[in-house]
Amino acid sequence: MKKALLLVDVQNVYYTCRQAYKRNFNYNRFWRELSYNLDIEHAFAYAIDKGDSKQREFQNILRAIGFEVKLKPFIQRADGSAKGDWDVGITVDALEHASQVDEIILVSGDGDFDILVNALKEKGKTVTVYGVPALTAESIQKVATRYVPINGELLL
Repeated sequence: MKKALLLVDVQNVYYTCRQAYKRNFNYNRFWRELSYNLDIEHAFAYAIDKGDSKQREFQNILRAIGFEVKLKPFIQRADGSAKGDWDVGITVDALEHASQVDEIILVSGDGDFDILVNALKEKGKTVTVYGVPALTAESIQKVATRYVPINGELLL
């Protein structure tokens, strides 16, 4: 079986699934589908920590599935805007672990990752991107080895 690295941008998948479908991503189904054909070497779920109990419960569910949950504190700016993305962390982990796997699976529709996907493909890696079709950047869909739309059975 091919070895795989899973990288899930939790905020991106949460908000895009909610916006497009008013539903949540089915992490259990996703894991089952991937682990049937792939040996999952590392699985990271990147989230923002607001410190509430419902969020901690969700993070524990991700851990029970098999993800290592990486948290970054939620930052509220003085102007009311918020900061809390994991783009650099996801990129560093992808590049750090790429040599250990055959395939990288990225769950994010963020077009900023098209540069990362290109770099991984140049290293000979297969890169599969999962994203909500209406909210996934066209640039990342085009550059991915394979693009898988999040819909149907991947939703709760």
